[in-house]
Amino acid sequence: MKPLKHLLTLVLIVLFANGCKQKTSAEYTPLVNNPDFYHDCVNQLTDVIVHDIFSPPVASRIYSYANLAGYEALVSGEKDMPSMVGRVKDFNEVPKIEAGKEYCHQLASIKAFMTVARGLTFSVEKYDAFEKALDKKFETAGVPSEVIERSVAYGAAVGKAVLAYAKKDNYPQTRGLRYTLQNKPGTWTPTPPSYADAIEPNWGKIRPMIIDSSSQFLPPPPFSYDLAKTSPFMKEVTEVYEIGNKLSEEEKRIAWFWDDNAFVMNVQGHVMFADKKMTPGGHWLAIVKTVCKDKKVDFAKSVQAYLLVSMALRDAFIQCWETKYRFHKIRPETIINASVDTKWVPFLQTPPFPEYTSGHSTISGASAEVLTELFGGNVAFTDSTEAKFGHGVGQFKSFNEAAEQASISRVYGGIHFRSACDEGLKAGREIGKLVIQKAKK
Repeated sequence: MKPLKHLLTLVLIVLFANGCKQKTSAEYTPLVNNPDFYHDCVNQLTDVIVHDIFSPPVASRIYSYANLAGYEALVSGEKDMPSMVGRVKDFNEVPKIEAGKEYCHQLASIKAFMTVARGLTFSVEKYDAFEKALDKKFETAGVPSEVIERSVAYGAAVGKAVLAYAKKDNYPQTRGLRYTLQNKPGTWTPTPPSYADAIEPNWGKIRPMIIDSSSQFLPPPPFSYDLAKTSPFMKEVTEVYEIGNKLSEEEKRIAWFWDDNAFVMNVQGHVMFADKKMTPGGHWLAIVKTVCKDKKVDFAKSVQAYLLVSMALRDAFIQCWETKYRFHKIRPETIINASVDTKWVPFLQTPPFPEYTSGHSTISGASAEVLTELFGGNVAFTDSTEAKFGHGVGQFKSFNEAAEQASISRVYGGIHFRSACDEGLKAGREIGKLVIQKAKK
């Protein structure tokens, strides 16, 4: 038996050695041209964003830069994909590959993405084991060691260039700036249960990537504050109040499915604790993954889809937050408690910033517009993004159907008026169209 055992051991060693031996580009490229490698990177970043409790606007900033780096490190090896240099605002240069040298562009893309992910998040130790396992896959695929070294260095250089670009977007200058309450009738005030300060009151000053400025596609002003029962303002207040009082189980399911509140406060007696959950931007990028896998989209097209959607998300948040802090509109919970019913509580917890327009509606309109352009108008998909957070699974016949449901969910949740959702959806769609126009065509 011993000779047979030794023979089997020898065979296994030989097979392993052959599996790991260095290969030509033609041999290893089919093995590393695996979109799951990039999908896993986005998933890992999302997990860290949730863990670190980044607000939705800040999360969108992180996603946009990580995907810009991943994309730019890849396009030097893709003839049909244009660089974003000169297309993205103030993005004027990126490191170039050495002529005549061999690169594994998929590895470079991943390293560029992870360089930015590490540079813009806090819990970087959560990337260590993940990256080590991913690196092993490229070694096992037979990518020559010198190609690995060169590709890793190039990806890191692109990532550092994007991080340098990120430093000039006015983000550091807006840190620590607090919101001053307007103290006028009909304007926003902090809401229960935590009565938190307004989030990112200066986000409209962040440099966008595609739109001209944060005020592009600015919606009309919200309805004037008027407590007369027949006023447009009070009609909206009454609508939210009445819907909230008779929510169907389906309306509750929809509101809960699209909650995406990154930091929900729970109050039990004298104890207050928080739940960490997915941001709305992370939800839409998870939909990107779902559709790319359903459609069996390759590595390059997957990276492109992530980039275009993340840029649309980023600019949609910038435009929406400019709108919010331009009009300072009161939340339904505040006005209903003050003028209609002191004991009324919305189905969802009200997030801490002004009401008009709806962020979910704006970013959903933008994302759906981009995805429709990339994949078509009647793409059915199953969205299981929120299942692990206990929010169930959604079935949709199109991206627009998902966006419209995300939008109306905010009315069902009792945290937005209908006009904020309708106008947000309109603005988001215009932003999505501009992203496609400037970045893809």
